[in-house]
Amino acid sequence: MNMDLLIKVNSQTAGRDKIARFFQYGSRAGWYLLQNGETTRHSVDVLKSLEYTFSSFRKLLRFGRSLDSLYSALSTIKDPDIVIRFTVTFSKIANGLFLLADHLIWIGRAGLFRINLEKWTKVANKYWLFTIVMNLVRDLYEIIQIIEQTSLGRNSKINLSTENLMCKTSTYFKCHKGIILDSIKNGCDFFIPMTALGYTKLSPGTIGLLGLISSAVGLYCLTDPLTKLTHA
Repeated sequence: MNMDLLIKVNSQTAGRDKIARFFQYGSRAGWYLLQNGETTRHSVDVLKSLEYTFSSFRKLLRFGRSLDSLYSALSTIKDPDIVIRFTVTFSKIANGLFLLADHLIWIGRAGLFRINLEKWTKVANKYWLFTIVMNLVRDLYEIIQIIEQTSLGRNSKINLSTENLMCKTSTYFKCHKGIILDSIKNGCDFFIPMTALGYTKLSPGTIGLLGLISSAVGLYCLTDPLTKLTHA
């Protein structure tokens, strides 16, 4: 990433959030690896402190964005495609509620009011998980649409060789790489709230790695306008 690109990303609120997210999950992966190796307790504590700092910074950076997300749901509520209308609209509503709970967590961390952090962290993770599930359903739906458009669906009457099928599919997906990257990002993110809620038992190191991957994909999507989804 060259300097001009870095400055462009850093000039956006979403860009700063994703950069901070990258270091947040990088810190988590780092302290987990260090605590299982031969290292001082101080190094682990420093990385845990960094993870907490980046997490709190991101919550402050997103403060007030819950209203933006809830309001943006109005733009998709009349979408002619019922699947897109349902998944994207509910994703935006759930994301708005997730951010609202996230705001309360930041208020509690800042000591402005007494907040039940455990309760609201669980609420936030539930809304975040629902957001991701809606996004994954939308991703799967759009991928199926792409496959059908390449004449690879059930109604295809074109008999292509395996080589031609792979070539045609690869070319078509390159033109729709946004949906592929979004699927990878959501697929990685899915296990973060799942583990936080106790539905899966992944280690902090694995969660850190998944967070790093999804953050890197998110940063790349900010730099490439061709990856922007039509319905987002």
